[in-house]
Amino acid sequence: MSLIEQIETLVSPLCERLEVELVDVEYTGGVVRLTVDRPDGIGMDYIAPLTREVSRALDHADPITGTYTLEISSPGLERSLKKPEHFLRAVGSKITLKTQPGTEGDRRVTGELERADDQEISVLVEEGSRILNYDQILKARTVFDWSKSLSSDGQKNEASVGSSLHSGSRAGQ
Repeated sequence: MSLIEQIETLVSPLCERLEVELVDVEYTGGVVRLTVDRPDGIGMDYIAPLTREVSRALDHADPITGTYTLEISSPGLERSLKKPEHFLRAVGSKITLKTQPGTEGDRRVTGELERADDQEISVLVEEGSRILNYDQILKARTVFDWSKSLSSDGQKNEASVGSSLHSGSRAGQ
């Protein structure tokens, strides 16, 4: 089992108990980075207790050699899309993705996510619809449309921004 899988196995039950979705787990350069969310957004009232629980679990199980830094945050405005359920929630949104080497067509694709199911997605691009299986996708994320977040006078449009913003915790910010 890889280190990421070990961390997911340890952290998933903690997230479920706190009614938080574990969106992503990364480990690079001694930093364990967890991305979590809730349907109504996530704030410090969820992140703080989860951080304590995860830290205890990781220290007890000790899957990481040496020291590490734990970061837990919300997905932010531009969200990584890794699982079919992430793509399903993003249908109708603008996304950008990079395909696996050897995939036919352009490696970088940006357009509106038209459809997603448990096998594939369809992205509307200038040339028409591009259908990709999940195993053809190297990386994908939503693209936040900043022009929709500002009114014509350059001020924040709270109606379009408010539901997209989530407070979170990031080391160093």
